[in-house]
Amino acid sequence: MLEESFERNSAEEGSVVKGTIVGIENDLAIIDVGLKTEGLVALKEFSTPGHPADLSVGDEVEVFLDRIENAMGEAVLSREKARREEAWVRLEKAYEATERVEGQIFGRVKGGFTVDLDGAVAFLPGSQVDIRPVRDVGPLLNIPQPFQILKMDKRRGNIVVSRRAVLEETRAEQRQELIENLKEGDVRDGVVKNITDYGAFVDLGGLDGLLHVTDISWRRVNDPREVLSIGQTVKVQVIKVNPDTQRISLGMKQLEADPWEGVEAKYPVGTRFTGRVTNITDYGAFVELEAGVEGLVHVSEMSWTKKNVHPGKIVSTSQEVEVMVLEVDPAKRRISLGLKQCMDNPWAAFAERYPSGTEIEGEIKNITEFGLFIGLDGDVDGMVHLSDLDWNRAGEDAIQDYQKGQVVKAVVLDVDTEKERISLGIKQLDGDPFEAAAGELRKGATVTCTVAAIHENGIDVTVGDEGMTAFIRRGDLARDRGDQRPDRFAVGDKVDARITNIDKASRRLSLSVKALEIAEEKQAVAQYGSSDSGASLGDILGAALKEKQGGGDE
Repeated sequence: MLEESFERNSAEEGSVVKGTIVGIENDLAIIDVGLKTEGLVALKEFSTPGHPADLSVGDEVEVFLDRIENAMGEAVLSREKARREEAWVRLEKAYEATERVEGQIFGRVKGGFTVDLDGAVAFLPGSQVDIRPVRDVGPLLNIPQPFQILKMDKRRGNIVVSRRAVLEETRAEQRQELIENLKEGDVRDGVVKNITDYGAFVDLGGLDGLLHVTDISWRRVNDPREVLSIGQTVKVQVIKVNPDTQRISLGMKQLEADPWEGVEAKYPVGTRFTGRVTNITDYGAFVELEAGVEGLVHVSEMSWTKKNVHPGKIVSTSQEVEVMVLEVDPAKRRISLGLKQCMDNPWAAFAERYPSGTEIEGEIKNITEFGLFIGLDGDVDGMVHLSDLDWNRAGEDAIQDYQKGQVVKAVVLDVDTEKERISLGIKQLDGDPFEAAAGELRKGATVTCTVAAIHENGIDVTVGDEGMTAFIRRGDLARDRGDQRPDRFAVGDKVDARITNIDKASRRLSLSVKALEIAEEKQAVAQYGSSDSGASLGDILGAALKEKQGGGDE
């Protein structure tokens, strides 16, 4: 008995000892641990979060002996420290083995929450509560649940745990099981978890799949938020599964009939339909013909006359427009549409209203290096080429007489509806002076012309009252080579010459002084002598000249 008494009294300060509850008074438990006096422990130290203490006299408990005797002669005991000591030993083993431990979230602190691990208090950071941010942790309080120990420091008494790590591990197991059972073509119910500009993430029960914006509907979806909302339950089809990356592609439109089937029969080329503008780009506008079927109106097919205008200035989104089917490609799911084809062709209308030879009037819209552009009826332009400005002057000189905004008259020369070109002429308003003058002239006739300009290789001359111009080459200035010098003429001199050719197509008149002298010589020989008469050439020409002078006197 003495030895047993010594064993019971061998308790040391700072250790866990067993004791018996000998009384309960005023929320305090009186515990006998075999020392000279009993110790007092608050009943609340025997309670757990959500569960009050359930003790009675005679119960055996373990407590921590802090001091054998205090100033009042009582043993200083602590149930909380005993539980903590027990818990630390157990938690250290679980931490080394990376095993999960069970605990209860019982309070909130700065940056996170406090967790009771059966006696030891651990810190749960806010980022480690769940996989996604949790707004309300009320449903998680005082509920036994598993945690993963991230960090332990017994000297400082710090324990950091994570609930998220447990959920991720469980989720990974679920994902692996789910992805092994998923097959392309499977139809599943899912919940929309997140929405982005390019699509939505759908939870299939532990595994998220991407529902791309182009697979939501056959019709154009610009923003997935217009069709889907977070938390919405949707039926989707598995399009593709990648077991390595665990990426899943989902689709909703695949569960509906493809509107492109038989599209050629529904939309024959050349037919007109009414559609709605769904999208406008720099290169054209997309028009929806039916749900899921869109066609492109290229910018070149939007207007007959507005060539360099942004499509947004011709049509607007959601506008109802009439279009014509130009081309259908079911393989590429493309339909080419035309907007201008449903309007009158202004070039054809102009050609019908103003045939060639019609005189018109319009404002000069632009002046370029090759002619004038004149605005005409039907919002079309016609061009007057430099060569059609003046009969006698060069185009570069004649164009100086015109200014932008000036109203001028012109004649329609030609209308090319395919190339969308209208050719006009201003000089054609007046008759061709060359034709008028050429009508009175004939080849071989002698004309008197006036020297207009002198060049090294010949002279420019004007003929008749119409001011027809011609060029006499150096070799045609005289019969004798010594007289074939342009510098022996002066501007304003009168010169007789013979017409050697009239080309109305090129409007060219060919003259020659040399040909005239040869012709006159032949005529004089024929009239006044012959080669065997014995008369010299000087005598013959002298006689001819004398007769000519005498005739002039008469």
